[in-house]
Amino acid sequence: MRYNPYSRFRGQNLTLNDHLAIDRTVMANERTLLAYGRSALALVVVGGTCIKFFAAPWIQVVGGVVMAAGVLLAGWGWHRYSRAKRRLAAALEREAGVPAHPLKEHVSPPEEEVSGTEEPEAGPPPGQSR
Repeated sequence: MRYNPYSRFRGQNLTLNDHLAIDRTVMANERTLLAYGRSALALVVVGGTCIKFFAAPWIQVVGGVVMAAGVLLAGWGWHRYSRAKRRLAAALEREAGVPAHPLKEHVSPPEEEVSGTEEPEAGPPPGQSR
């Protein structure tokens, strides 16, 4: 991997603000991927419309080029998303020892809430007061 912009934080203790910044970075990366996807889909739709609804050969060629550009844009967006995700995971692994968010276990619900085996408190049936 070439230059990793997160390497400058190596060896520093991360605070809560740092962890929240990591979350914002992950969400921004996902939003960017979705934006590339929307743009690529729009290009494919415009290209398909040109091919389907216009009889002029040059417009159909333009439609094919626009559709190809949409596919290439989707590939480029996925490439950028994957590269940013790998860089962030590498930085987290160096800092916290795992490529996942270090506070993940602190924000997960306790086991008894996940299992759903808790029994409801004994009380009057619904609709009746005590």
